[in-house]
Amino acid sequence: QLVESGGGLVQAGGSLRLSCAASGRIFSSRSIGWLRQGPGKDREFVANIRWGAGTTYYSGAVKGRFTISRDTGKKTVYLLMDNLKPADTAVYYCAAGAQIGEYDLWGQGTQVTVSS
Repeated sequence: QLVESGGGLVQAGGSLRLSCAASGRIFSSRSIGWLRQGPGKDREFVANIRWGAGTTYYSGAVKGRFTISRDTGKKTVYLLMDNLKPADTAVYYCAAGAQIGEYDLWGQGTQVTVSS
């Protein structure tokens, strides 16, 4: 089970940190991604981290502003979002899978709203 938290309302230019906590050994040898779905938009990839090696990958829309990281002791993945823009408004989902883009376990999502 994946449980996201940390969403909320923030002004443009502000920051938020999302958390994705896992129960059991869900993250072991897997890729963990953050994806988002804005109002009236398709779901899009945001960032991914390989649990074992810590290798990260970002979409062009967030590279340089967002940072994905993990705490292996707490079995938690984080998404630090800086310099937020209204276009970042979306429901953010945490997901896990064998490879980036092949996610088969999803959290319930957390709303992020950026006001202008």
